[in-house]
Amino acid sequence: MSHLDHFAHQLEQLKQQGQYRQFKQQVSSAFELDIAGQRCINLASNDYLGLASRIDLREEFFDTSPIFERQMSASSSRLLTGNFPVYDALEVELSSAFGRAALLFNSGYHMNIGILPALCDRHSLIIADKLIHASMIDGIRLSKANYVRYRHNDLAHLEQLLQHYQDDENVQRIFVVTESIFSMDGDETDLTALVQLKKNYSKVMLYVDEAHAVGVRGAKGLGCAEQYNVLNEIDLLVGTFGKALASVGGYLICHKTIRDYLINTMRPLIFSTAQPPINIAWTQFIFQKMQSMQNERAHLADLATQCQQGVQALGFDCPSTSQIVPVILGDSARTMAASAQLQQAGFYVLGVRPPTVPKQTSRLRICLNQQLNQNQLHDVLQHLGRLS
Repeated sequence: MSHLDHFAHQLEQLKQQGQYRQFKQQVSSAFELDIAGQRCINLASNDYLGLASRIDLREEFFDTSPIFERQMSASSSRLLTGNFPVYDALEVELSSAFGRAALLFNSGYHMNIGILPALCDRHSLIIADKLIHASMIDGIRLSKANYVRYRHNDLAHLEQLLQHYQDDENVQRIFVVTESIFSMDGDETDLTALVQLKKNYSKVMLYVDEAHAVGVRGAKGLGCAEQYNVLNEIDLLVGTFGKALASVGGYLICHKTIRDYLINTMRPLIFSTAQPPINIAWTQFIFQKMQSMQNERAHLADLATQCQQGVQALGFDCPSTSQIVPVILGDSARTMAASAQLQQAGFYVLGVRPPTVPKQTSRLRICLNQQLNQNQLHDVLQHLGRLS
């Protein structure tokens, strides 16, 4: 068998298992899509506040940004010649909003594969929620730390592990790693209880990813940590601009000592060309706008509650407490058929299959957008009812 035959065989097996993937055509972040002549409401994007598709915001941004500031490339890393003033300005603004030092990254993935390898050594232990994002898992694998998992959102199990390792002389630091809102189940960590647990164990540092919470939670949209008043209690608070904030990149909120240490040790930061300054300027523009969007956040929260209750009333398994509402069907082939059925009905809802989720937990993943209205949500639920 040739090398190409080997990979072709592997692809054929993915097709047989209903797990073959390919890029979608004619897809954008717009709330309404035209896919092969079919008009669909977009319920697959992470554009939760509907900002990515707002032409008025783009027009305002370009109208107010001078031509000389529209740098399309940084041309080097920030440690060489790529640290334009706009980077410092955005970090100062983030620091002012969150109350601690801030550090920018090219993407959420860059962020999550770089922070833990930089901070951890062989005397570190990482204890992570079983359902953390793939980028965090990859960061853990790249680190020198030992790694154990606790059952999803089971803080009693986490405490058992902390009790076991707190007195281990070989362990100097314990990094507890979780998401605030989980990307596939749409449920959330009890941050208040997690912070209280941390206070009982001196070796613990908390690493919380707010990728799906920033923009949509908290009075100013700073995430679940703001909502539950624990902003200053989480050692490593990370998030992304690529979802509700309609941009690209990641950020870390931490103590200044940690920030300085990462600038000196974090490989994806040191050895990557920085983002184009125009992207940073757009992020700052959107971040400023987002903080006053309380009405949009409230409407999204109402939609989420109604959708969760509606899905559960239809008899589907749905653990969500957020704007990410999974409809867990189990079988991959059934899930993809259901996705196609909903798209034919005018709702762009995608199926999620293993290995993204565990085996036999394939699901439709509804990503709500605050542009959705009550009638449209009612129609979505009606069509879901025809699947049950």
